[in-house]
Amino acid sequence: MTNLMGKSGARDVVSYIQSGVTEELLKAYPDLKAGNAFDETLLHAAELTGGGEVKADTGGFANDLVTFRNRDDVLTLLIHLGYLAYNEATGKVRIPNEEIRLEFAKIVREVKRGDTIRRVRESDRLIEDTIHGNAEAVAAQIEKIHGEEAPLHYHNEQSLRSVIKRAYFSCGDEFILFEELPAGDGYADIVYLPKKDSVMPALVIELKWNKNARGAVDQIKARHYPEAIKNYGGEILLVGINYNKNAPAGKRKHTCIIEKYQK
Repeated sequence: MTNLMGKSGARDVVSYIQSGVTEELLKAYPDLKAGNAFDETLLHAAELTGGGEVKADTGGFANDLVTFRNRDDVLTLLIHLGYLAYNEATGKVRIPNEEIRLEFAKIVREVKRGDTIRRVRESDRLIEDTIHGNAEAVAAQIEKIHGEEAPLHYHNEQSLRSVIKRAYFSCGDEFILFEELPAGDGYADIVYLPKKDSVMPALVIELKWNKNARGAVDQIKARHYPEAIKNYGGEILLVGINYNKNAPAGKRKHTCIIEKYQK
């Protein structure tokens, strides 16, 4: 690790390590199939060796055996290579060099920043699709968020609510979020009320579980949920979202209906 940063810039250090490990594995196992991504190569190595031990040329640790049973075992290899230090007494792993630690911290920040930018763009796109009434696009994006970050127990409207808030998280720039807002003859699940200087329409969102999106919009109307923001002078959109968990496997989808509220 002492000369690693001299061979690779901060932005490329991860790919440099992955490339080196892949090269060593391919030398040790000529029949190994390299994957499109680094983790795929490691999984192929596990399959090739029956999920047991994979011998890698690790320089000073050339005779050591590294086990790849899952992706967490990459840590084992990095410890053997000397890229990480392991304290047997505490069971903790650390980066042994402060300079390297700072470089890795920069990389992590860059990765997180890149991911945040992607999420903001996706959320902005979702808001735009909602405003323009593109219900199918809205349902597809919520489906994507559900697939990426669904709660461990995705089995009720509360779980669905967390996915919706995640999907619309960039609404904070233009809206104020209200949950279970007393309205008309009940409580509106989610209301996004535009801030004072915003030109956006208000969003009244009703969530359904194992029912249908049409029923969600009808409930908004029947129970007069828009009354909660009756003093808002701008346009109001009614958004009904349903997730049908009881559908057969492969057909469990989010559906959406968007309508303009007629005052």
